[in-house]
Formats: sequence, structure tokens, C-alpha cells
Amino acid sequence: MFYIKQELPINGQIRAKEVQLISDNGEKVGIVPIQKALELAEEKRLDLVLVSPNSDVPVCKIMNYGKYKFEQAKKEKEAKKKQKIQETKEIRITPNIEEHDFGFKAKNARKFLEDGNKVKITVRFRGRELNNVKMGEDVLNQFISNLEDISVVEKKPKLEGKNMFIILAKKV
Repeated sequence: MFYIKQELPINGQIRAKEVQLISDNGEKVGIVPIQKALELAEEKRLDLVLVSPNSDVPVCKIMNYGKYKFEQAKKEKEAKKKQKIQETKEIRITPNIEEHDFGFKAKNARKFLEDGNKVKITVRFRGRELNNVKMGEDVLNQFISNLEDISVVEKKPKLEGKNMFIILAKKV
């Protein structure tokens, strides 16, 4: 058994004396007493749904509320499917990276960017490497120049503790 999560007041939950009624085929019936509106909905075996409670005379519509909620849930699900969640992928390197390793990491970064993700490239300094921060900055600038055809720098090289990083995003 499933339960419909209710957001709009229906049938007996409507507390107005008179309502602006819209029939199940979308025609305006006019302002009618709530009892008559409920009877019309009952005759057609449908629900009376309060669509606009904030107007001078509340607006109600005769509809199949279960079917309406199902359609809304279906639309929400479709909208979620079409969304692309952007992730930030991280690539860690050292300041004295070899040429082959650099090429491999750059190829991975390019693949991440093409998939629509952001890339955070982190240079980790260990021990005395902190004395040569310039080497790490040069490596990051090399990444920037290598990937400049498909990426844009979102965050310039920045040193935080023993790490220096940049963030690259795909060009729009």
C-alpha cells in the first residue's frame, strides 16, 4: 500500500464557504457554494482540490488527485534525470614530477574536464621541498598551459600548509 503525500487541501479539508470552481475539462463554472462543488465532484467520482487559496474567492478544481500527484512525481523524476551533478576530481602530484607522470596526470585531468567535472590539482610538499615552493608553482603553471585549450583557471595557485593547489573548470 502506498500513501499520497498531500500538499493541496482536497474535498472535506477545504474550509471556504464559496469557491471559484473549474470543472474537470478546464471550463470555469463560476462562484458556487462549497457543498455544491463537493456534490459535483462526487457525481463525477473525482476530487475537489483547492488550487489557489490566496485569492479573494479560493479557486478549486475538479480532478483525479491521485493521478495529478503521480504526474507531478513523474515530472520531478524526469527533471532530476536531466540534471548533471558536477564533481570536483582531485589529482595529487609532487613538485619534482617526472615527464611521463606529468603526461599521465594531464591526460587524466583532460578526461575529467571533458566529462564536465572540475579538477583540483594539488602539489604536496614534503620535508625540505617546502623551501622550493617555486618548483610546485611552476608545475601547476605547466598544467594550466597544457590544459588551457579546454579549461579555465577557477582558482590561481595557492599555498595552504604543505599543499599548493589550483582548480580548473571546463571552458563554456
